[in-house]
Amino acid sequence: MKFTTPVLDYAILSPILIVLAGALIGVMIEAFLSKTRRPIVQLILTLGTLLIALVQVFRIRNTTSLSAAMGSVIFDGPAFLLQMTILIISIISIFLIADNENFTALAAALPGSIEEQEATCKGNQVTEVYPLTLFAVAGMLLFPIASDLITLFVALEMLSLPLYLMAGLSRRRRLMSQEAALKYFLLGAFSSAFFLFGAAYLYGYSGLISFAGIRESIVGGTGNDVFLLIGIAFLSVGLLFKVGAVPFHAWSPDVYQGAPTAVTAFMAAATKVAAFGAMLRIYYTVFANAQWSWSPLLSVIAIITMLFGSFVAIAQRDVKRMLAYSSIAHAGFLITGVIALNKAGLSASIFYLFAYGIATVGAFAIVTLVRDSAGEVSDLNRWAGLGKRSPWVATIFAFFLLAFAGIPLTSGFIGKFSIFSAAYESGAKSVVIAGVLSSAIAAFFYIRVIVLMFFTDSHEDATTVVIPSVLTRITVIVSFVITVALGVYPAPLIDFINKFAIFIR
Repeated sequence: MKFTTPVLDYAILSPILIVLAGALIGVMIEAFLSKTRRPIVQLILTLGTLLIALVQVFRIRNTTSLSAAMGSVIFDGPAFLLQMTILIISIISIFLIADNENFTALAAALPGSIEEQEATCKGNQVTEVYPLTLFAVAGMLLFPIASDLITLFVALEMLSLPLYLMAGLSRRRRLMSQEAALKYFLLGAFSSAFFLFGAAYLYGYSGLISFAGIRESIVGGTGNDVFLLIGIAFLSVGLLFKVGAVPFHAWSPDVYQGAPTAVTAFMAAATKVAAFGAMLRIYYTVFANAQWSWSPLLSVIAIITMLFGSFVAIAQRDVKRMLAYSSIAHAGFLITGVIALNKAGLSASIFYLFAYGIATVGAFAIVTLVRDSAGEVSDLNRWAGLGKRSPWVATIFAFFLLAFAGIPLTSGFIGKFSIFSAAYESGAKSVVIAGVLSSAIAAFFYIRVIVLMFFTDSHEDATTVVIPSVLTRITVIVSFVITVALGVYPAPLIDFINKFAIFIR
């Protein structure tokens, strides 16, 4: 047996390797640096790592080499755009994560135990969250550029495992946080099993694990169509779980509510970019010639997801659960871009992912500021009159809600208009109609929250808004400015995305 030396293009892999190197250094810092110096060193290391990786992504955007690691990774225009989006969202999120008010003092201690109380009194901080974040980002960077099933699965687990741990690190409501982490882990394990089952059937269909090989088998029609259909179905289950689409959404509300809000912000924004990036690559390139087999079912899932998320959000009285069901509805909107299967749909989906991700981080950053003596308050009833007590905070949050609703002059309007236009051009009129109706329903519960904040009198147990730290302030301001800019003047970003939004098959 002859051994073939692997050929690696380190330029294409460099952003991922940089992030992984930063994560490993962070682990060493946890082991050897004193507790007092860890927080600032970890923050500087994490920010520096993400910024260097972002610069490197821009440097290699026009590389002539298209694949690396023996063809298991492909770098093209969409890969550049998606990696750029993930890194920008991660940089904004890390400022929010750095506010240690969100995390427990000792993650390994039982909730309410003497050990936890002693750690809290000593002012301990869980700085392990920084290398965990970098490991998750590395998986997210790999997920949308993977070009074979094994690499895709490795990336899926790399981005998921750190998030399972991070979901259980909440400082307050510890039992709810640990319950959220356990639910996320168990359901994530089931989805991974479905993913592997689908990958096995696709291998049985084509005899290959590479995307190019599977695509050629579909074009040639050389395999067993039953294997193909089962493979597409089960692979889609794993991907739809990560984006929170119905009926694979059950984890979203509980995890969004129980996890530390900073982790929820990062997870809700960056994970969606990575997961939809992988979906776009798979459906636009690998399964494009089998559109007859998956498009009808995906259309039904998109319609149900949009309507379910919008209707159920109306009944929510917790702001984090409301945003969770909102994210489910947005997953349905983004699936519309997958169904479009044209260049306009690809460009619109990437723009929507960027705009939605930025607004999501900003909205959850505002949630961390509304507190009482016991800590963060997410009960919507206690947000009544917030606009009178803290007009600027309420105004910014209202603007993010309007962006989610797709009101004109917000980034959400541009994103929805673009993605619905692309789907209409492709003939998916029923999905577009359902999307417009869902947007109208969603606007109701967003505006209801705005009315509650500005036109409802405060209760006796009303909350207060803490003065944000410099770190949280950076997250809020940057998210707000980008959201406003994309709503008022989106043309430069749209043109930039259109320039690169072409898959290399």
